[in-house]
Amino acid sequence: MMLESLARLRVKIWLLLIGAVAGGAAVLLGGAALFWGVIALALVAALIAQFVTFREPVLRPAAPGPDDPLGLLPPQTRLLLEQLPMPVMLLDGAQRILFANQSMRDVLGPGLDTKRVSAVLRNPEVLLAIAGAGQGEASNVPFTLPVPVERHFQAYAARVSLSPLVTVLLLHDLTMVRRSEQMRTDFIANASHELRTPLAAVTGFIDTLRGHAKDDEVAREQFLGIMATETARMRRLIHDLLSLTRIEMNEHVPPNGRVDLEGVVRQAAAALIPLAAEEGSTVIVEAAAGLPQVVGEHDDLMQLFQNLIHNAIKYGREKGQVTVTLGRQDGQVFAAVKDDGEGIAASAIPRLTERFYRVDVKRSRERGGTGLGLAIVKHIVSRHQGRLSIESKLGEGSVFTVFLPAAPAENQAKPPLPEPVTEML
Repeated sequence: MMLESLARLRVKIWLLLIGAVAGGAAVLLGGAALFWGVIALALVAALIAQFVTFREPVLRPAAPGPDDPLGLLPPQTRLLLEQLPMPVMLLDGAQRILFANQSMRDVLGPGLDTKRVSAVLRNPEVLLAIAGAGQGEASNVPFTLPVPVERHFQAYAARVSLSPLVTVLLLHDLTMVRRSEQMRTDFIANASHELRTPLAAVTGFIDTLRGHAKDDEVAREQFLGIMATETARMRRLIHDLLSLTRIEMNEHVPPNGRVDLEGVVRQAAAALIPLAAEEGSTVIVEAAAGLPQVVGEHDDLMQLFQNLIHNAIKYGREKGQVTVTLGRQDGQVFAAVKDDGEGIAASAIPRLTERFYRVDVKRSRERGGTGLGLAIVKHIVSRHQGRLSIESKLGEGSVFTVFLPAAPAENQAKPPLPEPVTEML
């Protein structure tokens, strides 16, 4: 009898893991595969129900604790659910949270234990689905969490135990699927608009060189120069679009590395020295002593500050000066990029980070701008859970300041790991 129970339990755990992996894969595939993701979620819910109601000596019930007040989950079941990549939450008959795994806490924040679900998930459709699940009506509803970064989910709610009443809430993260759909639409619309002008120019010059100007050496050299400029602009545009797409795809995934911000800024400034020399400008980096590291990704931050410093050089005063100041304020590290250019009208500042927005379209195109640099900056700052501040006065230049959270001290005590489960299945 005991061997039979052990075999049944092993089968259930393997099926639970297979269902979780299949559900995650289906979300990434999207489309028709989403149907099979829902089936996988239903399988997970059914297996949770069997865990909750399964009472045999091999699964010794756990003592009530802060993350499982009613002691419904055996230790190994709780550990298994805790390590699942999909967010899982168990609720009692009063819609209080009995258990939420780490993935769910990453979505809704810490301190979920014993709270009512309506206090941490303020979405009417999801709350109605949970209430209906308590009456035995399983349902799927899509919903969106707008802050801190917009994320899209498919919520599955179902009753998994009748006595005591327990409801499971599972979330499928559809953010990457929705963003890829939106980006595909935006890319087609924006790219077709931005590429139309240079393509028309190149096509016109080719027709001219094939026609009456084919033996005109002066015209040929002039047209070839313009064509080289236009194709270089198209190449930059495609590069920036691909960079923006990559950044937006990962915007909801915060970085976990540690970066020396002063080193990144000095490296970015050094890479732009040839451009500054062409413009007759100088770039100065001033950093306060003892700045802590920041939480971030080196390559993204390098691109961010190259964009800001590049803009300051391009739109600053001729033979002017670009100053980058680093300091610390309210637990954050900031880097302020200041130019001495013409400044920006107050009415235009809120739109600066929009895709393809330019204050002066003609000047931007003459300078090789694509209209995507500050949009890239905005999304990198958002991914790093930072803040971008823009200050400008006409005739006095502009200051773009990036605030990033400081990384905790390396000798700071880390939270203890959970005790390993030693009892055998």
